[in-house]
Amino acid sequence: MTTRRTALRWALSGIAVAGIAPRVWAQAAWPAKPVKIVVPYPAGGVTDAVARLLAERLAPALGHPVVVDNKAGAGGTMGMDAVSKAPEDGYTLGFAAISPLTLNPHIMKVPYDPIKDFVPVATVMYSPVYVLATSAFKGKTFADLVAMARAQPGKVSVATSGFGTLGHVMLEQLRRKSGADLLHVPYKGGSQLITDAAGGQFDVLLANPLASINGLIDQGKLRVLAVAAPQRLPTMAQVPTLAELGYPEANLTSLFGVYAPAGTPPDVVRRLNTEINKVLAEKETQEKLRKLDNVVIASTPAQFAATIQAEHAANARVVKEANIKAE
Repeated sequence: MTTRRTALRWALSGIAVAGIAPRVWAQAAWPAKPVKIVVPYPAGGVTDAVARLLAERLAPALGHPVVVDNKAGAGGTMGMDAVSKAPEDGYTLGFAAISPLTLNPHIMKVPYDPIKDFVPVATVMYSPVYVLATSAFKGKTFADLVAMARAQPGKVSVATSGFGTLGHVMLEQLRRKSGADLLHVPYKGGSQLITDAAGGQFDVLLANPLASINGLIDQGKLRVLAVAAPQRLPTMAQVPTLAELGYPEANLTSLFGVYAPAGTPPDVVRRLNTEINKVLAEKETQEKLRKLDNVVIASTPAQFAATIQAEHAANARVVKEANIKAE
């Protein structure tokens, strides 16, 4: 005999099987298994090191292991594509600079929508950019760099890690603002750029802090003429920022943060943001990032999303005006 209660149970069971009302699943506690952080750069770099630090600190708070998965390629595009196509359940995240979302889409074809396919979770740090003079540069200051480039168009060489990189965008901004004809020397990243900088194969280098770069600075083979950062760096208080020197448009940094696939439940995003900000507030975390030459910067998801959208729009204008293209 089929009672009303039995019929109702059968009906609800059928709806659940059909996937029409997966309410029990939606309310399941998160996380219930390990969380993966995709790093779209090779293992061993600063980004990888910070991701592993985050994973180590987040695991106890989440109650499950947090693992790092390196998926390098195309300036971060390949790894971020993997994040965009992951299930939107909070178990796959990305940790990267914002350039795969704000710069890469303007200079190359990317397999994702940089605004619609991701949920910005939290900023983590920014990495300043050094304007470095090599032994080939005979001037003493950043003003000398501009003056020499104006006096000798196309003779003062500035190296970056490649076409379409943050350094390239900065160089174009410096060119436009100063009116100086600076010669772009694009590399493809890697050790050759550092080797040539040490050997004075060009005049100036635009680069993020790295152990190898800092080593050359300590040895006197590179000199910091200016930094791109929100304010002067505590370790280089005597070095002005590009904004102070009159180049606010070129005063760009590499901002890094955590992302989730679009559709990730808002409560999961909020929980992640809270736990990440707790990690960033720890003195030990700040000291470790400082040793890696990065500066902690926390935010809400909304603040991070607004930053990405503003940077995306600004880069679109710069790339179009300067006709910047990736190789």
